Amino acid sequence: MNVETPSGGGSTEYIQHHLHFLQWNFAEGDFWTINLDTVFFTVLLSALFLFFFIRAARKATPGVPGKFQMFVEMLVGIVDSLVRDTFHAHSKFIGPLSLTIFVLVFLMNFIDLLPIDLLPWLWANGYELAGHDPAHAYLRAVPTADLNTTLGLALGVFLVIQVFGIKHKGFGLFVKEAFTAPFHADSTPMKIALAPVNLLLRVIEESVRPISLSLRLFGNMYAGELIFILIAVMTLGGALSSGVTWAMAPVQFIADFAWTAFHILIITLQAFIFMMLTIVYLSMATEKH
Repeated sequence: MNVETPSGGGSTEYIQHHLHFLQWNFAEGDFWTINLDTVFFTVLLSALFLFFFIRAARKATPGVPGKFQMFVEMLVGIVDSLVRDTFHAHSKFIGPLSLTIFVLVFLMNFIDLLPIDLLPWLWANGYELAGHDPAHAYLRAVPTADLNTTLGLALGVFLVIQVFGIKHKGFGLFVKEAFTAPFHADSTPMKIALAPVNLLLRVIEESVRPISLSLRLFGNMYAGELIFILIAVMTLGGALSSGVTWAMAPVQFIADFAWTAFHILIITLQAFIFMMLTIVYLSMATEKH
């Protein structure tokens, strides 16, 4: 599905329109700007995830399971196996957390597989029916293509890591390791001399984790979204009126099909990597140096 921007602009306006968020500024400054489309789709997908998985749990039967129950049980079993193999401490919280991260990130990534113009087109028509200019009907539907989303997820994981470290080691040992690892020393003068270096390395190590988690997911999803937009630009306008458009239509179809097939692997892999790194970081947080 390929339509022009409401303003009827060319490729540049089309790309800029698709990369613009539906925003609300409740105070001056970019910090106080909320991407409403990101918030809406994140809440919607979270609600769908909770509804279907809670429903599957309540309707679970010990006999022959239904297809959806069997799918959920298989997914839970796979995640539980990964947690038991990776997380060396004992916690009833890691399994549900890992499952939630994987499914929710996958769902947010999956929106990128919808036709690039479908949701913006529906939103623009509704915006026009409401008496507004459709040229300003901005909508970006992929929450993980928004750095705010991926950074928020990563910071949530970061906070859980610190809580787990304190819970399993105790606050005293947690603070002590920050000043005594990775460079250990036997004598007190050497411990005092190496303490600032150890603390600096610890701060760098902990800071890199949320940054790498967020940028990896954001970079892959933003690139995927941009490639879909560039493929749609091949026949901008949607009407096969010119010879060039007729020639580019088969190329667009093949490119879109190939990238969609490859992107299915990317969205699944990125959700899996985010989940696995969370489990690994939590496991590392519980280990004593």
